[in-house]
Amino acid sequence: MFERIIRILVKELLEIRRDKWAMFRLIVPPLVQMLIFGYAATFEVYHVTTVILDRDHSQESRELISHFVASTRFNVVKIAATEREVRKEIDTGDATVGLTIQPRFAAFLLKGQPAPLQVVVDGTNSNTALIALGYVEQIAATFSANEGSDFAARIPGGIRARVETLSVEQRPWFNPNLDGRWFFVPGVVGTLSLILTVSLTASAVVREREIGTLEQIMVSPIRPYEFILGKTIPFFLIGFGETLLVAVFGVLWFRVPFVGNPFVLALGTSLFLLSTLGLGLLISTMVRTQQQAFGANFFVSNPMFTLSGFSFPIASMPEPMQWVTYLDPLRYYLVVIRATFLKGVGVSVLWPDLLAMALLGAGLLTLSTLRFRKALD
Repeated sequence: MFERIIRILVKELLEIRRDKWAMFRLIVPPLVQMLIFGYAATFEVYHVTTVILDRDHSQESRELISHFVASTRFNVVKIAATEREVRKEIDTGDATVGLTIQPRFAAFLLKGQPAPLQVVVDGTNSNTALIALGYVEQIAATFSANEGSDFAARIPGGIRARVETLSVEQRPWFNPNLDGRWFFVPGVVGTLSLILTVSLTASAVVREREIGTLEQIMVSPIRPYEFILGKTIPFFLIGFGETLLVAVFGVLWFRVPFVGNPFVLALGTSLFLLSTLGLGLLISTMVRTQQQAFGANFFVSNPMFTLSGFSFPIASMPEPMQWVTYLDPLRYYLVVIRATFLKGVGVSVLWPDLLAMALLGAGLLTLSTLRFRKALD
């Protein structure tokens, strides 16, 4: 049995070796994609184009404007003179945020009353609009707190009002600076591993059919599970090496810390690769051409990425879709890789996710074996 498995394994490795561009495709594209995702993928928003209309023209309104000008979150592209100019900047897309400081802004502040500030956002990009609104609220809250302190200081000491304020002290754990790359880079490692291993194995059996070697395999005494193991092991080794390469590159290039146990990450990666390899082999047993395998890979990988929680919170999805995510091995691997990278937790915490990937991997590999037929249809 082992001799037959080794022969299939050697045959797969020789095929990869004969491909002149194989090493290039296995090394360069994943590193380039890591660079692109690492720099481009982020939830943080900077330099939001902003137009401001000051209808009060007071010292206080100018001070508020200075807060937005000094912030790296906003890029004030124009100080408008009329509301029509604000509307035009938003309509043409030259500005995403429009701020209007209403008349008597300073008068309300001097009386200790809320001062009106109108905020208009371009909702065509809802994600940027929501984040920009949050930044506006932060700047407005800081300005309001400072003005409140000044108002309290202006009241005579004998009758000075007691101004109650809420002080929020932020203490982010595991990512002190809330660096978005610390969140995205581990997720990119899992995503690239998924795409690579599924695409490699999805065409494994189909390639045998197209080049005619499947007929030779059919007349041999090899069993279905031996054939599946022979196909799985080389791609497992390649996938593990690719994951290690991309992870090390992410750590060294983007300075993402790794504080966990490498053996726990290796265990999680192995179970995840078994799941993705099983899925790729299952696809390869259900299609007849490599073009069909490519289409099926695209059809499966995109929903897995969407349902994994990489970019979209699972808790925000409709409940039926949340149940579907339990069938996605990438969901569990993202938990494992982020927890080992940033939290340093071990098997005692991650065992539910490890067990889920083990069950999915065993089920997919078993189903692939049952689907394999040693006959041409």
